[in-house]
Amino acid sequence: MTGTGSEVILGRFQTVPLSESQLDLSGQPYSVSVLKVGYCFPQTDGTFRADGTITLVTGPRTILVDTGGPWDRDFLLMTLKKRGLEPGDISLVVGTHGHSDHIGNLSLFPTAAMIVGYDISEGDTYRPNKLAEGHAYRIDEHVSVIPSPGHSGQDVSVQVRGTSAGTVLVAGDLFERCSDEDSWRDLSVNAAVQEVSRQEALRTADVIIPGHGLPFRVLRN
Repeated sequence: MTGTGSEVILGRFQTVPLSESQLDLSGQPYSVSVLKVGYCFPQTDGTFRADGTITLVTGPRTILVDTGGPWDRDFLLMTLKKRGLEPGDISLVVGTHGHSDHIGNLSLFPTAAMIVGYDISEGDTYRPNKLAEGHAYRIDEHVSVIPSPGHSGQDVSVQVRGTSAGTVLVAGDLFERCSDEDSWRDLSVNAAVQEVSRQEALRTADVIIPGHGLPFRVLRN
């Protein structure tokens, strides 16, 4: 992997991070907005500080992808309110995987349908699906939940078609950030499987929203 400046070359693909002013991607019928950019900062004592990216998808359905950690509760409620939304307005919450910095506020949305990893539920009723078999779960013709395993045992991403930036993939920790080089491997339960998922994402998405950094554009060489 090589790159110059903020650009990174990933085999046949070049990735370029978006700026803080490019966190709202309009579209028809769905728009995608990054409410909070995730981060991961190693500390001198061997620990690290981390929080997951929080993303809102608005259109025929109002979808929240990852809820941040429990410490994000007030921030999340305030940010939704600024956009004219209450928790009851969220029809679907997707947790890309089960780590606490991504699903720490599920309890704020008791009336929403939930997809967490490969589990799909409405209240205490769980719906059969084929995510574990590698099949996408289609919300409608524009939005699908895509299995993207590797980082944990049951990772999913949310694919949104038709935005001003093209196809957007809200990818959880499939990608840590634009220039994650090989750092993601140390956090992966199965790096070989995750590499396959990453390559498929790079092949199909125009913009990827990673779990711990700014969104980035994918340019195909």
